[in-house]
Amino acid sequence: MEKSALQIQRAAYQPKLPKALQGAVKVKEGAPTQSVDNQEEIKQLFPNTYGMPLVEFVPSDTMNEATMNVGIILSGGQAPGGHNVITGLFDAIKRLNPANRLYGFILGPGGLVDHNYMELTKEIVDEYRNTGGFDMIGSGRTKLEKVEQFEKGLEIIRELNIKAIVIIGGDDSNTNACVLAEYYAAKNYGVQVIGCPKTIDGDLKNSQIETSFGFDTACKTYSELIGNIERDCNSSRKYWHFIKVMGRSASHIALECALQTQPNICLISEEIEEKAMSLDDIVDYIANAVAVRAADGNNYGSVIIPEGVIEFIPAIKKLIAQLNDVLALPEAKDLARSEQIDFLKSHLTDENLRVFNSLPTGVANQLALDRDPHGNVQVSLIETEKLLSTMVAQKLEKMKKEGKFVGKFAALHHFFGYEGRCAAPSNFDADYCYALGTSAAMLIANGKTGYMAIVKNTTAPADQWVAGGVPITMMMNMERRNGQMKPVIRKALVELDGKPFKAFAAQRERWARETAYIYPGPIQYWGPTEVCDQPTMTLALEQGK
Repeated sequence: MEKSALQIQRAAYQPKLPKALQGAVKVKEGAPTQSVDNQEEIKQLFPNTYGMPLVEFVPSDTMNEATMNVGIILSGGQAPGGHNVITGLFDAIKRLNPANRLYGFILGPGGLVDHNYMELTKEIVDEYRNTGGFDMIGSGRTKLEKVEQFEKGLEIIRELNIKAIVIIGGDDSNTNACVLAEYYAAKNYGVQVIGCPKTIDGDLKNSQIETSFGFDTACKTYSELIGNIERDCNSSRKYWHFIKVMGRSASHIALECALQTQPNICLISEEIEEKAMSLDDIVDYIANAVAVRAADGNNYGSVIIPEGVIEFIPAIKKLIAQLNDVLALPEAKDLARSEQIDFLKSHLTDENLRVFNSLPTGVANQLALDRDPHGNVQVSLIETEKLLSTMVAQKLEKMKKEGKFVGKFAALHHFFGYEGRCAAPSNFDADYCYALGTSAAMLIANGKTGYMAIVKNTTAPADQWVAGGVPITMMMNMERRNGQMKPVIRKALVELDGKPFKAFAAQRERWARETAYIYPGPIQYWGPTEVCDQPTMTLALEQGK
């Protein structure tokens, strides 16, 4: 693999580890745990991996020289730092015993089922230290949920003498990891399964997981781009920039980027749902802000829009829920696309049909037809930024006729998604992921299964971080998926009474009228700690820093 000058220098960076992971390690067990909700149902579904204690690693006098081969899987969308989870795991198992081997399954969970793998040697691993992307072994979205998949995977696990599988993924992937751990435990196969919390969306967090890896780097990458756009906007002073950012199920990315760049407007999906706002309410909110700035002579501005905002508008959310149930009906499966819309409309309630018919045809069709492998609407395909700017333009024309808008309105559109998913990790993500990989190795060495590796106290210097593991069942509840109730890890949404949102809400009226932009610039890797090693503003505010 050819390298840039930055990558050559970056490869030499040695990620910082928590003190407890720097030498020999032993386990300190906490109290038994229970799931966040639906305790009886989750306990029945996971009798072998439910109620296990929280785990913290503390220094030990004796090194655990465990022999173990380990398999690793990258699952779902990319997130900066994934390679450092692998390098942290590799270094840790080799430190325990140089004979230990690490196998990477190619292109995600499907690699385990299809026996598509490669041994990850020092030569390979060294090429990818502190790099972005998942290209060392690739990723995929195959769901591990069927017995035949588990048994097929077991064949290669036995052949390679693998003791444990580490699955690096988001909430759905770690739910699958928990199901796999439970199956292997129930069968007494002696195969451990460990998860790692990955998603740039930031919605895999709770009392034990302070942040998912990749969120830090992705938000800093997007904020650099948004800051650049705002500077351009403030230079030409003639465009309103509608900027959509990733975040299907939660607005953590939009909120963090707003805190870093101070746009004129940032929509927060969770607030829109809480206030039961309609699409027209959102359009009115933006149009009024445009009119106020125009009255001050400022015919330009910036709007940040979370990718999944349309799903949070209560009327549309109800519509989508019914569409999902109708699409799950057996008779919907074999219909041609041209027949599906009529079939769906014939099954909708009057209220939902009214909402469906009120939407632009393209948006209505996307809500109705396109689903991802988990049964979710593919909201990234819906050009919400263009939909909103078009509707705002129409509203402003009406206001102009009523004498309520005197100014100009011209819109430009951006969607930042893939630009941030494979960025070279920030120092925070490089360190955090290396510590997660090391923690995963220690969970395996100490016989744990059905756990997710965790690192806490992450606003302190890295050597003061606290490493350990949390039972995946602790994070689970029952939710409706594809028309059925399924056990899943509960997503963390933006808390409207939380400190990050309150900090944003306290300033947004001023930002809406004034030009208060901040230009964060690119991620820095070398230099003062306050520039290079800071966590996200979300994390700092949550922990009172």
